[in-house]
Amino acid sequence: MRRIGLATILTAGNAALVLAALALLLLIAFAELRRLADREALARTALAGAEARAAVERAAEATRTAARLLAERPTLKRLVLAGDRTGLADFLERFRRTSGLDGCSVGVGGIDVVAGLAPPRPDSGSPTDAADLLSPTDGGEWLVATRVPVGDTGAVAVAVRRLDARFLEDVGRRLGFDVALLPRREVESRAAGTAGALLLSAFAGAKPSPVRLAEGRYLSLQPLRSDTQEVVAVLVASQSTAAVDEGQRRIALRLLSIGLVVAILVTAASLALGRWLARSAKALTDAAARIGAGDLATPLPSAAGAELGTLAETMDDMRRHLFALTSQLRRRQAESTAILSEIAEGVLTVDRDRRIRYLNPQVAALLGVDPNDAIGRFCGDVLLPHGPDGLRPCEESCPIVHARFRGAASATEMLTPADGPGRRVVVTSSALTEDRQVVVLRDETAVEAARRLRDAVLANVSHEFKTPLAAQLASVELLRERLLERGEAETERLVQSLERGALRLTQLVDNLLESVRIEAGRDSIRLQPVALDQVIEEALGLTLPLLEQRSQRVEMDLPYPLPAVDGDAARLTQVFVNLLANANKFADAASTITVGGEVSPQAVTLWVEDEGPGLPPAPGGSIFERFVRAPGAGEPEPGGIGLGLAIVRSIVERHGGSIQACNVSGGVRFSVILPRTSTEVAT
Repeated sequence: MRRIGLATILTAGNAALVLAALALLLLIAFAELRRLADREALARTALAGAEARAAVERAAEATRTAARLLAERPTLKRLVLAGDRTGLADFLERFRRTSGLDGCSVGVGGIDVVAGLAPPRPDSGSPTDAADLLSPTDGGEWLVATRVPVGDTGAVAVAVRRLDARFLEDVGRRLGFDVALLPRREVESRAAGTAGALLLSAFAGAKPSPVRLAEGRYLSLQPLRSDTQEVVAVLVASQSTAAVDEGQRRIALRLLSIGLVVAILVTAASLALGRWLARSAKALTDAAARIGAGDLATPLPSAAGAELGTLAETMDDMRRHLFALTSQLRRRQAESTAILSEIAEGVLTVDRDRRIRYLNPQVAALLGVDPNDAIGRFCGDVLLPHGPDGLRPCEESCPIVHARFRGAASATEMLTPADGPGRRVVVTSSALTEDRQVVVLRDETAVEAARRLRDAVLANVSHEFKTPLAAQLASVELLRERLLERGEAETERLVQSLERGALRLTQLVDNLLESVRIEAGRDSIRLQPVALDQVIEEALGLTLPLLEQRSQRVEMDLPYPLPAVDGDAARLTQVFVNLLANANKFADAASTITVGGEVSPQAVTLWVEDEGPGLPPAPGGSIFERFVRAPGAGEPEPGGIGLGLAIVRSIVERHGGSIQACNVSGGVRFSVILPRTSTEVAT
């Protein structure tokens, strides 16, 4: 298959990038142009609607002003009082012509004297000093009429202005929009589409925002109200979108032409540059092929350009150093092979698929396999490992896989040699290269494992004993040196400190002794009727100094009466001492620890709930194992040997019960479930 040349790739790549960038920019520009044009057109439409409404309001205001001027004329008042209807008619006609009104009238004694256009009759209950937007019965035109009382004569002066088609046409011509005034009955009879919905919402009292209709028009609606605040008409300002769309098309074509010219120029420049670079790159490619074939004596040619020239010089330096590096690698390989053949541990390397690529003689001797047969095979098929549960750990707990993410990992596994009993081996893995991992096998007998466990337990026990002993020693020294100087309160505080230290040591010793009894098999339970409330009370008394030290409060929420159970009172007391001490350690100072319970026909459930940080995600049952401390639980003390909860589970299970741990709102709850007996225990 023929490969595409560098010049072609550079030219096509640059052209494609330029075209893609131009296309993206043009799309964004077209969309932004459309958005800006629509926004500007909508703004103009909104302004036109507001200006049209203002024109109507100005006509209404002029009508109000004319009506008030008419009512305030002394001549009008005199003619009304005199009852001179002929004089009133002449006066009203002169006032109408000079004020530019379409009509005016004065109502005297139920009879109207009218000049020009007759005013509409007012609705019952409407105010006398207000502008009304009304429509005659025949629906021919709109009128703005204002009624003003003429002093205390009982007469009413009315000024009328016509909002006819000529008025709306003049307003629209000034604004450059089509302006119309639509009544409710016309809208309700012809409402359809988006415009009809907007008109109906305007009559409902809303003031819709300007919109662009699918029919190709910009629309702005202004509801107009009568003196009763009812929307009687909608002022519509609209304009065709053709002019805006035509301007957008012209600008879009101009941008597209500029983009095509730029793309052609960039493509031509890329073609020339690609051919120039391809010549130098081909010379370097030929030289690299010679070096890969083993020809390290031929020097590399110089190349054009700073980058390619530097690359040529670097490759020539690489060629000169390859001889020395190859010789050095051969020596190091021989040294490594000699070292790996002499060390006591077994060493092997695996690839990304965990197939064995190398193993030293110690591994072959440990497993009883032929090194040549093991190379290339999956490591699990050669080592035959078994985890603590007897299952093969290759899928979930393989230290080789874990080391790829952690940098290094180890695990203790039972290997099954081909010609002997199983061997407990510590498997340690770490990354050697990107596609190679080194695995070290260290044979560990049961005695060595026990010694390590013993050393770890002794180290933890020593650390746990050191803190309360140091506190007690300090308190004793203070008592000895300042007993006579300190008051009773200070002495009491030091004694309480001694008491807390002694309680902590007692708890540690009890847990250690119980652990030894469990390990030795001397873990029998003496069953007899037990009063659980007395067990809780005794456990609280033993842990009270620890709780007072951190100002923690205990709330009791136990059912009354508690039924009888068969058990060992001392061991059950130790259960709740450990649970209360655990809550004291993990919960914050001055927090609340709750001791509660519930009774069912088959069992009694007692729990200790604290306000600590809670259990880590999905701890499972591991927190109840020996020498295990909850990971990520935010334990405030650095010490701890991880025996308390393991002993709690052992004692509860030997009573035929179970223990559960779960997170609750604001903390963690440890629940002890004990089977009931038929014998009631007195409380």
